[in-house]
Amino acid sequence: MKDEDLKNKEESEIEVKPIDIPEEDDVVEFEFNDDGEEDLKKTLKKLRADLKIYKKEKEEYLTGWQKERADFINYKKGEDDRKANFSEAMRERILMRFLTVSDSFNMAFANKEAWEKVDENWRKGVEYIYSQMNVIFEEFGLKPVGEIGEAFDPSLHQSIEMVVTDKKEDDHKIAEVVLRGYKLTDRVIRAARVNVYEYKESGK
Repeated sequence: MKDEDLKNKEESEIEVKPIDIPEEDDVVEFEFNDDGEEDLKKTLKKLRADLKIYKKEKEEYLTGWQKERADFINYKKGEDDRKANFSEAMRERILMRFLTVSDSFNMAFANKEAWEKVDENWRKGVEYIYSQMNVIFEEFGLKPVGEIGEAFDPSLHQSIEMVVTDKKEDDHKIAEVVLRGYKLTDRVIRAARVNVYEYKESGK
């Protein structure tokens, strides 16, 4: 093999490695003076100006991110509130349906004379079911409103009829509960329908 062929073979077998060229953003552009020499002052001044621009952009990005984060937190809170309100509305709707069943029990119990004539075992079974339902009401935060003898409160009671009394201490107190009312936690979902005493002196 000739020397020239051997030389060409060796050159072909040499691995050509790519030269690492720095990214454009990583290249520092130096400033030069009129004589063509590197001017460090001008270069430093330019770097400071670039740094100021980058700092401003960073603050703008940070402000934008913080705003987006705050908007997301507010959105999530709003969604949580909407879910809670929906859940509360559904709970109230279901309980209101069961209140009509409770009203039927109360109407049956109101006539004590007729209720006591019912077979004792059957009567006790029904009363036990009624007590179980009241326990469930309590677990859901449902509380009855309206008791005979308590002062009339328009935020809790709905007056159906006035009952005349000569006892001054009974004036504007509940004489009879026509339909029991209910509160769900601290909110009245159904006002009690009641008859209210009205005091009038005897002979007037």
